[in-house]
Amino acid sequence: MGNLPQYKLVYEALRSQIASGRFAPGDLLPSEHELCAVYKVARPTVRKALDRLVAEGVIFKHQGKGSIVRGAPKGIGILSISGTTSAVGSPNFSTHIILRPEIRPWTEAFSFPIEEWERRAGCIYFERLRLLDGAPVFFDITMLPNVNLPRFLNYDLENRSLFDSLRTQYQIVVEGGTQQLFAIRADKRLQEYLNVRAGHPILQLDRKIETSRPGFHIYSQVFCATRGYGLTGTF
Repeated sequence: MGNLPQYKLVYEALRSQIASGRFAPGDLLPSEHELCAVYKVARPTVRKALDRLVAEGVIFKHQGKGSIVRGAPKGIGILSISGTTSAVGSPNFSTHIILRPEIRPWTEAFSFPIEEWERRAGCIYFERLRLLDGAPVFFDITMLPNVNLPRFLNYDLENRSLFDSLRTQYQIVVEGGTQQLFAIRADKRLQEYLNVRAGHPILQLDRKIETSRPGFHIYSQVFCATRGYGLTGTF
């Protein structure tokens, strides 16, 4: 993140502290004067970082008090700004890359129609397996438009949040999305990846995720074997 503008560095630092629980809902953030001293930046820089957190609904400003934490960055269903990890809520959540990012042609994205410019640009396609306490829980396929993502094919997503990576490396912020849910039975591939028997019930989610980059969508298909675990999220 060394090439980010100063206000984004302050924003990322504060956002990370709020997401981790360092600042809990209802807590008062340090004053603008204190933040200027901590991060060695001017007051307009701090205010710009705080305004971005306000716009995301993470904090609010109270006249005469300062900036108050509203809550951690919220998700949408199991869509989460910090990734699926926060939806499950365990520090023992890991990611294994099944297929590294590669460029492919596409005509649709998991039943979602794509724009003509997306079709022409091609698709960055990759597959991941997500494990909780060493047991496979999610198998997901992700597709991104191959536009203005320099060096993404070489980026290491092992045990990293895609949403955080897009935000910090490319300033693409997840803002919402649409998801379709299906109940299916495990086929041979899902049996292998999720370590379940033939016909085991699986939750399939097809997702089209909106971002802060106009027209840029993240498409994903997630297969969930949630035996023994509950999924939580915020709409």
